[in-house]
Amino acid sequence: MTAVGPLPDPVPPAAWSHLPFFAEDWPAIRDRLAHGDWLPGPGRVFAALEALTPATTRVVILGQDPYPTPGHANGLAFSVNPGVRPPRSLANILAELAADTGERPASGDLSPWAAQGVLLMNTALSVAPGAAGAHARWGWDRLARQAIAAAQACRPVAFVLWGAQAQAVARGLPRDADLVIASPHPSPLSARRGFFGSRPFSRVNAWLAARGEAPVRWG
Repeated sequence: MTAVGPLPDPVPPAAWSHLPFFAEDWPAIRDRLAHGDWLPGPGRVFAALEALTPATTRVVILGQDPYPTPGHANGLAFSVNPGVRPPRSLANILAELAADTGERPASGDLSPWAAQGVLLMNTALSVAPGAAGAHARWGWDRLARQAIAAAQACRPVAFVLWGAQAQAVARGLPRDADLVIASPHPSPLSARRGFFGSRPFSRVNAWLAARGEAPVRWG
């Protein structure tokens, strides 16, 4: 889905509307989006935050920006809609999940993870079609940091940081009470440099269990 033309007045997800980003940064980003084609479009731009609240966020998985191929991005980091063939990074994530836990989702739609408290947040929430990273310097990363901090104000969280960019955006946020799992990105260019075999899914669930919490059903 793409969008062209002005967006309506911003309606931030109610549970996150107190974040300074929505008053200080979003109006300028919205104005820039009004001048071109972009993904995933206005109906899904805040999908990651709409799926949960700060108080229900238990795990943070940071992506980079939405898939730049039309029809792929659905507003949740790394996720695609049911029926869409998983891009290679997502295919590697699902392969590691199967090796780690024996589970495998029926599709590349990761919305069931979000429903269980997994914040699937890209560090940029928009992208130009066919131009990965085109909006990476627009200031979206401030929203990612503020959202994570809001979740941390409610509870300890597990950070799953794949790749240098996610690790840079989250720098300084994890506390002693939080879990941090950092590895190379699942991209085909780096997955074999330490992403495969990192076992993030079982490690997150072991941490949750130690806290007396229900595990995430990854499959």
